[in-house]
Amino acid sequence: METKVLQPRRTPLNIKGRISYRETDQAWNLIKMKRELLNEFADLKEKRSKFWYQMMFYRTYGELEAYVKKIKKDGSALPILLFLEKERAF
Repeated sequence: METKVLQPRRTPLNIKGRISYRETDQAWNLIKMKRELLNEFADLKEKRSKFWYQMMFYRTYGELEAYVKKIKKDGSALPILLFLEKERAF
């Protein structure tokens, strides 16, 4: 199955969202996309299309830097950075 990376339309975004626990799956597997992100990637509004994601995690800054150099050289699409955060209990 062949896929294409979606390209954003405008300027950089900084979006805060939540990850939800889904009881039926008994897993933290529901990430709701905010309107700002959907507006940026117009293709995501095609309800009949199928979309996939690819998640990569580099364990060192050196590995990440090497990947960034590679995609810059290839002219590939820029990735979305996703930081997982835990709310602090006070």
